[in-house]
Amino acid sequence: MMKVLDNLPHDLVYSPDQVSPWMEAWIEKAQDSLPVSEIYNPLQDTLIAQCIKIIDMGKDGNAQRNQSFSVARKFLSKAFPKPRKAWLPTGSLQLLEVLHWALPKMSLIASDFSYLPDVKIMGDRAPLVSTKKDGITVDRESYLDAEGDCDIFFPTDFWLLERIDHHCSRFTSDKNDSSSSKPLKLRRGITLDTAAFIEQFGLPSKTKTKDGYNPLLDDFKNTKFYLSVPTHNIK
Repeated sequence: MMKVLDNLPHDLVYSPDQVSPWMEAWIEKAQDSLPVSEIYNPLQDTLIAQCIKIIDMGKDGNAQRNQSFSVARKFLSKAFPKPRKAWLPTGSLQLLEVLHWALPKMSLIASDFSYLPDVKIMGDRAPLVSTKKDGITVDRESYLDAEGDCDIFFPTDFWLLERIDHHCSRFTSDKNDSSSSKPLKLRRGITLDTAAFIEQFGLPSKTKTKDGYNPLLDDFKNTKFYLSVPTHNIK
């Protein structure tokens, strides 16, 4: 998959401070009013809940179990509340669920932006929203301003992509094999910078110019490749 993930749907979640539960962001439009606004509701969407669960798996369990740390965090959240926003790749989760269901032994190569410069929108994994007018690109400060001619694309969190890949492979396997007593690692994945990928799997000598410049190695600094293959544990 090349340049697919950045255009897949994402969901926005919000928390008013560092410890409050995440809430879904909904878009509300008042009657006879052009502007739209965000409203926040308790989690209901199963895809959003799945993404949050996958992210939580990567947190430091020792820190979470440390009572003094928890008390200090709650105190700081009340004294210095810091609202949080995060964009969750629910479209990628849906896509990988379908791929693992249809092709459980697939080999996967995905490439996309690992970060985007000059993003003005708040939140982890926030998108870049831009439009062109008279040949000039203008970046929007809010996705709510996006209209029909806007381009919206997201950076890919490759750490999270790998976790989603493993999650979907286990979920599909568990549905097909109810006798499994413990989760097995069904995928082997690796993330490489584009330059490292080209050096290992490409022919960079063929794209090098006379002055030493090599576009495949020197450009695309904000892109990465994710490679994933099945392990011997998959049936």
